[in-house]
Amino acid sequence: MKPEFSVIFLTTLIGAGQGLFLALFAAQTGALFGHLPVEDGRTFHAAGALLALAFSGLGLFASFFHLGRPERGWRAIAQWRTSWLSREVLVLPAFMAAVFAYAVAHWSGWRPVVMTLPAGEAVDATLVLGAIGTLLAFALFLCTGMIYACLPFLREWASPLTVVNFTLLGLASGFTLAAGFASVAAPDLVRFFGLAAIALTLFAAAGRGMSLVRNARLKPRSTIQTALGIKHPRIVQISPGFQGGSFNTREFFHGRSRTVLRSAKWGFVAAAFAVPVLLLAAGVWGAVAGAIPAAFAVQYVGLLAERWFFFAQANHPQNLYYQAIG
Repeated sequence: MKPEFSVIFLTTLIGAGQGLFLALFAAQTGALFGHLPVEDGRTFHAAGALLALAFSGLGLFASFFHLGRPERGWRAIAQWRTSWLSREVLVLPAFMAAVFAYAVAHWSGWRPVVMTLPAGEAVDATLVLGAIGTLLAFALFLCTGMIYACLPFLREWASPLTVVNFTLLGLASGFTLAAGFASVAAPDLVRFFGLAAIALTLFAAAGRGMSLVRNARLKPRSTIQTALGIKHPRIVQISPGFQGGSFNTREFFHGRSRTVLRSAKWGFVAAAFAVPVLLLAAGVWGAVAGAIPAAFAVQYVGLLAERWFFFAQANHPQNLYYQAIG
């Protein structure tokens, strides 16, 4: 398939925003039960939520470049009963609204107690808003992943691993971003976010590795003979039947060589997983200045390469016919 950079930026930016918000809420929940230090609502939770909102907003902005008629983009919600894309279009703004409400509540200090747990912990309004945002974040991961996993004819995508990897990659990048943010706004939480980011990055590497192994073992269900309906044992395509390109040859081919694909694969393995883990470890245990912010920068570049490879690796069945151009 042809990778669209608008969709690449959409999925990676909102994923980091979702992961960052979940990290913030995890820190607040940990503080509620006394496992983590309590941080200032304005300088940490509100500012962090606004940063997560900014990433989500940038992703939403990037998505408009994928629309042929942006003014009609609102019509994407019409098929919400059957379309995962329509559901994503609904859940994304709902998630952003919850994040904004969470930020405003912390910034204004609006924290009325909603209930008290049996052990005496007071659950205030910000925790309720955080729980709502958490549910919406995971619903958004599901919707985004299922847009691709629900397509049975693109076998590289049609797997539960697609949803798992979208979720783990978003969590890994979000917690890495949270560690970088904490290094400025809440140094006491750097170790917590850094260790969580390392663990999530390793889990994401395992999940993505499983999908790479699975996809490498896939064998086409069709052949050039079945694509053309001709049973001759030896068929070689010389021309697709026209001199110029078409929608089929532009939208379903990435147009890059196997060498580029191989380089992209090993590049994202190093940049999205290996290097960030080393930088996070250096920042958490070695106290290397700037290592954690650098980990997020390197990891995000790696995620761009990973998402490009994700789209480029998918082989549309029509490519059996258009193999001369492919």
